[in-house]
Amino acid sequence: MFIDIDKLSKEGLRVSRDFEFLSIDLVEENAVSLEPVHAEVTVRKVGEEILIKGRMTARLSLDCSRCLAPYEVAVDSCFDLVYLSEELDLIREELDEDDVNRVFYRERQLDLKEIILEQLNLTFPAKPLCSPNCEGICAICGKVRKHSGCDCSEKAPDPRFQKLKISIRDKK
Repeated sequence: MFIDIDKLSKEGLRVSRDFEFLSIDLVEENAVSLEPVHAEVTVRKVGEEILIKGRMTARLSLDCSRCLAPYEVAVDSCFDLVYLSEELDLIREELDEDDVNRVFYRERQLDLKEIILEQLNLTFPAKPLCSPNCEGICAICGKVRKHSGCDCSEKAPDPRFQKLKISIRDKK
């Protein structure tokens, strides 16, 4: 959905819409959108700035990085963005501290679907976990520990230390 900057009224534009994204669009490799992303967005023009405030909700399926099991995540995220014309960026020589949170638009248009996708991708955790105390997969037997508590109590020795262990034993 493209928004024409020159056609924005003084009151702005309110959009309530669902957006469909493919798994290939998402930054997390194995993420799947379980339902369309719903977004409530207000777009206003103040001088040369375009102010975008919004909230999005979604349900995603992610794979746990420890046990590899899929799990559901509910996304409820608010965002507040400031867009400036790309021409203004070309005129200025230095960026101010306030400019770090600003983004630039081109050709007097904003692609709302791309904005929502970017905000959705920013909600992904750096390391997806099904639960904070997920124990993952046993390194010895390969079982998922939370489903079938493995009986492996003995830790396999680190092969890098085997030669060191042998040389210490031989010196005694």
